[in-house]
Formats: sequence, C-alpha cells, structure tokens
Amino acid sequence: MKKLLFLSLLLLSLATAYAGKPVISILGDSYSTFEGYVEPDTNLVWYFDGDRKGGRTDVDSVDQTWWSILTSEEAPYQLGVNNSYSGSTISYHGYRNEDYRDRSFVTRMDRLGNPDIILVFGATNDSWAGAPIGEYKYSDWADADFYTFRPAMARMLAGLQELYPDTRLYFILNSELKPEINESAREICKHYGVELIPLSDIDKSHGHPTQKGMKSIAEQVARKIAR
Repeated sequence: MKKLLFLSLLLLSLATAYAGKPVISILGDSYSTFEGYVEPDTNLVWYFDGDRKGGRTDVDSVDQTWWSILTSEEAPYQLGVNNSYSGSTISYHGYRNEDYRDRSFVTRMDRLGNPDIILVFGATNDSWAGAPIGEYKYSDWADADFYTFRPAMARMLAGLQELYPDTRLYFILNSELKPEINESAREICKHYGVELIPLSDIDKSHGHPTQKGMKSIAEQVARKIAR
C-alpha cells in the first residue's frame, strides 16, 4: 500500500513538473523532420536514424535536431505536435510545377494540437521551387491565390491567429533564401504582428542543417522565444 501511494505521488509530481513547461508545436518542412517524430506519420521526412539511413548530414539522432534540443528533459519547453513535411511549401506551388496543396502549410495549419507556442519554419521550399511571389493580399482570398507565395503566407498567418488565439506565434526564416522571399516574409509578419526569427550563419550540408547548424538554430530560436 505504501509503495502504491509512493508511486502515485511520484507520478503526480512528475506530471505536475512536466505540465509546467510551455508546449511548443511546429509547422515545418524537412528542417524539422525526423523519422518517427512527425505527425501524422505519413508525412515525408528527410532526417533518419543513423542505424537505418543517413549520410546527407551528420545528424543521425533525433536528439541532435534543433527542436529536440529545445524540448529535451533539461530544456524549458516540451514538444506538442511536430507537423513537419519534407519538401513542403507554404503555397500550393511545388517542385516541377506540381500541385502541393496536400502538403502545403496552409492545408496543415489546423493540426497542431493545443500549444502555448507555435514555431512556423517554412518558405525554404517556396524559394527553392521557384514559387511565384504574387501580390500582397490580406483578405478575400480565392483558392487560386494560394499558388503564389504572398497570399498563401498571409492566409497561413491569419489562419493560425484565428485557430490559436492565445498562442505565441513565431515565424523562423531560413538563411540563404531569395531576397523576394525574405522581403515578403518580413512584410507579412509585420502586417500580422508575428515575430520573425531570421536565421544567420547556419552550417549546412546538401542544403540542410548539420549538427552544428541544428545547435545554432536552437540557440537563435531560444533567444527569441525566451520570456
């Protein structure tokens, strides 16, 4: 009986301590993936466990990812939903002019659980895939608008604020993107009052963060979201 009471108190203590950490959910692309750690598990991933596949970077353990560093047992945050999809664009415009509606950030933004903080890490594939920039448009969107970057990003941020009104929202902007993508992201974040986290000096291999790059991302994001 005493052992059962002790175990119950221990579990309650652990649950209380765990519940005290703010919950982070992620809406991202390949930079935020790792096999077995994205929701839903049908999302494509770019990073894999070293025992199964690797070699494109030296990141071969989930503990080395930027988001895992922020949500480890020792870190001040806990992970909610990581809805990241390798190769995904914010817009519907994908590589080879393919329709990426099914994986776009606009389509996935309503599947992030109940977080305290949302970190959106996107626009990399829009830049790489040559998505049309489009015009700044903040209302009265038509479906066709989302095949261009600016209206799609605006709709995403507006939608996230509507869906998660009490959540702190940040947009992480990768380094080495096209100037028009950077300018657009800054302007649209400013319009919605969303804090932008522009990354710099990220070590990469095959266009993706190495262990060193992941640590740098974690450090730069942590500085911005700490309160």
